[in-house]
Amino acid sequence: MLNLKVVADLLGVTGPSTWGDLSVFKVEFDSRRIAPGDLFVCVPGFKVDGHDFAAQVVEQGAVALIVERELKDISVPQLVVPSARKALAQVAALASGYPAQSLRMVGITGTNGKTSTAHFVESVLSGAGRVPGVLGTIHTKIAGKPLPTTHTTPESLVLQRLFKDMKEAGCDSVVMEVSSHALELDRVHGVPFDVAVFTNLSHDHLDFHKDMESYFQAKRKLFTGLRYIKGRVAPFAVINGDDPYGARLLKDLKVPYISYGQGHHCHIRATDLHMDSNGVSFNIETPIGGRRVDLSMSGLFTVYNALAAVGVGLAVKADFEQILLAVESVGSVSGRFEPVREGQDFSVLVDYAHTPDGLEKLLVSAREITKGKLLTVFGCGGDRDANKRPVMGEIAGRLSDRVILTSDNPRSESPQEILRQIEAGMASSIALVETEADRAQAIARAIALAEPGDTVVIAGKGHETYQILGDRTIDFDDREVARIALRGRMFRGKGQLKTHALSWTEKRRPALDPAVASAGEH
Repeated sequence: MLNLKVVADLLGVTGPSTWGDLSVFKVEFDSRRIAPGDLFVCVPGFKVDGHDFAAQVVEQGAVALIVERELKDISVPQLVVPSARKALAQVAALASGYPAQSLRMVGITGTNGKTSTAHFVESVLSGAGRVPGVLGTIHTKIAGKPLPTTHTTPESLVLQRLFKDMKEAGCDSVVMEVSSHALELDRVHGVPFDVAVFTNLSHDHLDFHKDMESYFQAKRKLFTGLRYIKGRVAPFAVINGDDPYGARLLKDLKVPYISYGQGHHCHIRATDLHMDSNGVSFNIETPIGGRRVDLSMSGLFTVYNALAAVGVGLAVKADFEQILLAVESVGSVSGRFEPVREGQDFSVLVDYAHTPDGLEKLLVSAREITKGKLLTVFGCGGDRDANKRPVMGEIAGRLSDRVILTSDNPRSESPQEILRQIEAGMASSIALVETEADRAQAIARAIALAEPGDTVVIAGKGHETYQILGDRTIDFDDREVARIALRGRMFRGKGQLKTHALSWTEKRRPALDPAVASAGEH
């Protein structure tokens, strides 16, 4: 229960003394969740504006509104603020009792690698005796219990409630992925981050940010927002020093930092890498020592993600040997360079790579561990940045021996048109290229063509267990579809394709919440 006068004072809004007599039951920004006694925050959205629902929520029992402009014919108090989103974040923290103030907060941002880095950091903090909660793309985890998630970084109201749940469940730390959308839309406004991690920046989300500079400036907010808060440890930044945008960040920082990468200029370095299908090993060099590190996941990007986690460990002053043992203990991360094994004599890897840089790093790493040919299955999401489609086509055609273009989450767009846009970048492709809009058939085709020593890479959806086709959402898991195809191949023999075993896409599932269908990284 909140007092409206307390809320007004927090937001710097002056109102009549009678506001001190008005209690607020809870705060909401979704008109469908308003109940008598609630405070409604009128947040302008991409498709709808919360101000348009003001009269409706008052009828439902809202006792006050937070607005960006004063509304006519509204009978309840209106607190006028410059930004409803920032106000929502501030009031959400107040309503939840400021839980983040008693939690060690680690925020991870970047185009690629956030999820895997979060897993490594979770292991490092756990190894140091802490109890971390996790917020990310795959799931939210509270005291070891995973919960489903809909956004990489939830809206501020949901976020603060999750922080409260974590605190009450005994967590003393939070490891969270921080998306550029969350930074630009003030979902993490006021969150007191103790450690901020930058993984990399490359082409993505330009449908939202418009250009790379705007995208970078959104990411930059996580680091320029770091400041000393009385009673907390000094904030710390962990930066990929090999990334050009990371190098720019290093020049802007006003807090202590540590850089990581392969370059001689980095504080934490990986040298003498050895990579195969079972994992990757390297020598690590840090300001306080080094040794050989063996990871059970392969890929150069895995090395960078592990180095970032080592940086976090050093930032929180964990024991060095314990940090390294913790990163070595991390197994495969769902949908990240994840192998699918059914006893076949070739490799099948499923990965979430859905950006040009992510796809290039994935295919370069896959090539490193491939004795034969590299077969790539991928597509691009609909209703998302179309400019990256031909770029990704060029990358796949340059780095693969065979490419099968297919659907990702086409959403409202024509799958065939998306495929044509990808193909536009493949004019100089050295790979054999074919298209199959049905994703299950495309996966089965690649597996049917694979020979001993080959690698089949299935990119784009990773951990996702659904596919959005127009107004339908169906069950679809690349890993399960690949397993079905692999099992079928064992019975039918190499190169033979039998379509009746591939009815996966006919399985209907309940429609996702609209917020889920429109969210996500791709």
